[in-house]
Amino acid sequence: MKIGLLLSSPPGYSETFFTSKIKGLQAQGHSVLLITAATSQQFTGCKHKTHPRVAKSVWMQLVRFLLVGITLLPYLQRVIRYIKLERNEGTSLKRVIEKTYLNATLLKLDVDWLHFGFATMAIDRELVAKAIGAKMAVSFRGFDIAIYPLKHPNCYHKLWKFVDKVHTISNDLLVKAHALGLPKSISFQKITPAIDVAFFNNNSLAKSVEQPIHFLTVGRLHWKKGYVQMLEALAELKQNGTNFTYSIIGGGSKRERERIAFAALQLDLTDEVIFKGILDSEAIKEEYKKADIYLQYSISEGFCNAVLEAQAMGLLCIVSNAEGLSENVLHNQSGWVVPMLNPLALKTQIEYVLNLSDTIQTINRQQAKDRVRKEFTIEKQQQEFVKFYT
Repeated sequence: MKIGLLLSSPPGYSETFFTSKIKGLQAQGHSVLLITAATSQQFTGCKHKTHPRVAKSVWMQLVRFLLVGITLLPYLQRVIRYIKLERNEGTSLKRVIEKTYLNATLLKLDVDWLHFGFATMAIDRELVAKAIGAKMAVSFRGFDIAIYPLKHPNCYHKLWKFVDKVHTISNDLLVKAHALGLPKSISFQKITPAIDVAFFNNNSLAKSVEQPIHFLTVGRLHWKKGYVQMLEALAELKQNGTNFTYSIIGGGSKRERERIAFAALQLDLTDEVIFKGILDSEAIKEEYKKADIYLQYSISEGFCNAVLEAQAMGLLCIVSNAEGLSENVLHNQSGWVVPMLNPLALKTQIEYVLNLSDTIQTINRQQAKDRVRKEFTIEKQQQEFVKFYT
């Protein structure tokens, strides 16, 4: 089977799940082709094609348009079919010409499936799969379903009409997609993120939580991660006399870092908050070993691999109930789930966890480790993706 996987760019720092998916499909004899925007970065895990570039100069763009048009001549029947499909959907002739250029790479593919790694990637490409005689799949992730449609109402109206199967990483995202208009008759499969449980494994005995307490969050610096709300909860703890440090691992824009740093300053947490920046897997693993409690108090979160890693490493995990987090962590079993946007509730939950006996904390740690090793392995995820296409 031939599968075309569409992403905005080659799998990056936090997108190891795409690489593992490709490897798993290849191991089962399937052919995978990666298609991304034009980039100088070449992905070596499989064949890699790019979309045509858009030039700033009108004349240069005209030249590129003519060159791409020549490459489409052997696929004229597909191009005509695509144009008819777009016109039937009410697309203007000018926009059809633009979209034919932008989708030229896809119109030349010989694949059984076109799989959009993010729902937003399918916008303006909803009809390509039908034009080339392939099935269309799309993956649901947090930003696609929970945030993007808030600013772009009905953005998936055309996608819902032509998608053949959807992949969701959590039940909550599927419910939200149905609320956005996805027909319940569309086939779907839930395949959660997964981690390398052999790597993220801490066999040392769990230590007692003693002050100074080491809190940790791994995630890019972005408002949706709830950093300000976490700082507000920690500020309340400090006022009550709790001694701690809070490490944040992840990169982001200068503006977002300044926003979080300013909140820390305003809340008198400058000495407690440590920005670690972007670290590799080995360094992150060492940070997990040092930490006592992992916090992921996101405002929006599709699922979150870092929470899986923290559980596998035996940390006490406290998360919000945003999207897939309440499926990632089972409340009172593998961690604790707190209603989002309520710093006082988070502070209360942290105090509750700190007051638990060593025995109860150890039971929670072990239950989290066992569940991740059973339910969220890369091998299990790869097998489920093979089933997805067959």
